[in-house]
Amino acid sequence: MGTSRRLRFRQRAVMVKQAATVLRIRLARWGCTNRPFYHIVVADARAPRNGRHFEQVGAFDPIPNQYGEKLVSLNHDRIKHWLLSGATPSRSAAELLGLAGLLPVHPHSYLVTQERRKLFAAKQSEAEQTSTEGDSNSS
Repeated sequence: MGTSRRLRFRQRAVMVKQAATVLRIRLARWGCTNRPFYHIVVADARAPRNGRHFEQVGAFDPIPNQYGEKLVSLNHDRIKHWLLSGATPSRSAAELLGLAGLLPVHPHSYLVTQERRKLFAAKQSEAEQTSTEGDSNSS
């Protein structure tokens, strides 16, 4: 009687532990110093950044290549599966998934775009002012 009672307690503890797993879709950093490369993984929220994960669902290279592109590869089917299973993406993963069309675009992406447009407009106006000053000085 005592052994079966212990066994039931252990089974119940395992079931509670499995139910309490909080899944996150997040970036795991790989690569060398000053040359990061990220794997997009599904992991337990309590696991370390580069620790144990359930599945790798993509990769992200934040360093622009010779054409100025940051490369991302995603396994759409598996990401949809994990999202339907209850996994929540981290902010950086949500931004990437939003730009890929798997989630709504993250609000932070809009803010970054707006800031970059302001900087670009300021540089354009500066360039126009210096070109008009150069024209007026030459005549």
